Amino acid sequence: MVVGAGLAGLSAALHLRGAGVDVTLIEQQPSPGGRCPDGTVDGYRLDLGPTVLTETDQLAAVFAAVGETMTDHLTLRDIDPAYVAHFPDGSTLPMHTDVDRMHRVVADFAGERDATGYDRFVRHVQRLYDVEFPHFIDRNVDGVHSLARPALGRLVALRGLGRMDRLVGSFFHDERLRQAFSFQSLYVGVAPHRARGMFAVVSAMDLVHGVSYPMGGMHAIVEALAAVAAAHDVRLRLGETVQAIRAAAGGYEVHTDHATHRADAVVLTCEPDHAAALLAEPSPIRPARTPSPSCVLLAAGVPAGLPGAGHHHLHFGASVRGSLDDVTDGRVMRDPSFLVSVPTRTDPSLAPPGGDVLYALFPAPARHGHGAAIDWQRLRTPYRDHVLRRLERAGYPVTDLIGEHFITPADWTDRGMPWGTPFSSAHTFRQSGPFRQPNRIGPGLALAGSGTTPGVGVPMVLISGRLAAQRVLG
Repeated sequence: MVVGAGLAGLSAALHLRGAGVDVTLIEQQPSPGGRCPDGTVDGYRLDLGPTVLTETDQLAAVFAAVGETMTDHLTLRDIDPAYVAHFPDGSTLPMHTDVDRMHRVVADFAGERDATGYDRFVRHVQRLYDVEFPHFIDRNVDGVHSLARPALGRLVALRGLGRMDRLVGSFFHDERLRQAFSFQSLYVGVAPHRARGMFAVVSAMDLVHGVSYPMGGMHAIVEALAAVAAAHDVRLRLGETVQAIRAAAGGYEVHTDHATHRADAVVLTCEPDHAAALLAEPSPIRPARTPSPSCVLLAAGVPAGLPGAGHHHLHFGASVRGSLDDVTDGRVMRDPSFLVSVPTRTDPSLAPPGGDVLYALFPAPARHGHGAAIDWQRLRTPYRDHVLRRLERAGYPVTDLIGEHFITPADWTDRGMPWGTPFSSAHTFRQSGPFRQPNRIGPGLALAGSGTTPGVGVPMVLISGRLAAQRVLG
């Protein structure tokens, strides 16, 4: 049995089914999706979860697990530029994944010295990827002792254990470039000046390997995987809530609000603390100490359309470090840096003719430490006004919105996400790699999802499903 029909659960189910296992997939919501839900409202298809898709080979591998070809079920489009960075001085930087083209862009933007630094940066993050992916990301690891020592030595030599901002800064002199090539650490829940250099590998994933978008929106991935799962006889039980899991002779009893099911093995894709609550006896699941920052998300249709071009836009405040310190210290950003996506630039069918889809993500404190004291119910209306003013100032007229979703950390909490963050536990040094919550929690019992290994992000949770499947098969 696989509990949870999000991306991790669908991945685990298809990898298990491909190995010849009978699989039942249980989901408490009436439709699959988890943190990648269907946000269709009044003819607008809205992304209410992840918006950045990288490492599409990992997605293709899920289809291939049952002998299917991804392109038969899903159409992906490359996004170029992957991002457009906007800086307080009014300058903009299109961030292309073609290395030669980006060299010329950087040279025009900041001079030939930084363009040469960009070339060295690309080679460095690719070397980091070549070390980290096979040895620390794409395999099951049982503690520090199971790490390959030569690979660990190479990681150290590549400055993977030093500070990420210093690593990136060694390649670029222009502060704007340092910001543009280090923001990716936020994807793993840590500010660049607090993240380890190893997380520069995320730059290889999106700024070198490329960013894609599925036609039909991110939920189209869920729809395609669920359809393939059903076609290959994975039993989907939707609208059924798991209440407890108890060891039984040779396996487990899974108690839901509908029935008691018998299973030889179970994969849980919820957050680790939720998984611990479902287990009737003490488990090796350990509570995480540090959550990732949360976010305030505005997603809506814009019937009048939006000016400009480009799919993903990064808007940096005057002091990026100050803004991120606000978030980690439990304060709302005073001078926010934020992400805006306009997916109708890539797929116009997401909106009625003439309209656009807007997705704006503003980092915010998790409901942890000082951030737990923020009264989001009181702050909701003034912060929404603040977000709209910032968007207007950045060039997104948003006076008329259709099907608006405005989601705060309090809303993420109501959706069952610990600490009010959709990004799980942060990838601090003590919560990464062999130190992250292990996915093996008992015989025939495994975790998948962003709270376990390898971590946060669409390709990571897809990998987590496969690694969990390997655990229970083993």
